[in-house]
Amino acid sequence: MKIKVWINNKVHEREIESDLLLIDFLRSEGYYSVKRGCDTANCGLCTVWLDEVPVLSCSTLAARANGRKVTTLEGLEEEVKVFAEFMANEGAEQCGYCSPGFIMNVLAMKKELVNPTVDEIKHYLAGNLCRCTGYMGQMRAVEKFLHSEEA
Repeated sequence: MKIKVWINNKVHEREIESDLLLIDFLRSEGYYSVKRGCDTANCGLCTVWLDEVPVLSCSTLAARANGRKVTTLEGLEEEVKVFAEFMANEGAEQCGYCSPGFIMNVLAMKKELVNPTVDEIKHYLAGNLCRCTGYMGQMRAVEKFLHSEEA
């Protein structure tokens, strides 16, 4: 089947197999921020936006993106730079493998929720796993970012 997808506002048209996953389509098109983690839709590493809504690309068929807009971390460079400052200022360094999916969800949360509570933030990010931090630095950074005026 042939699909036409706007990835970060750039049109991509291609013949695909009907069972191709969105993560594999995106990576084959050069969007390497989309990471493969668990392959069971449990870790959040593969998060992208499909029409501005976060989805797990490892459990979404590429065909579902036909005629739609996909946003990856590469398409949000300016927003990512702002959030990265908050992470650095809170000492929330990490290996970076889980960062793209985590950041995609934080940026979506910023658009969706107004002054979220700590519990709302934790609930929103519950599907994002990180194996190298204790989440405390990340939580401080997320809270400050979500409640800042510059973000």
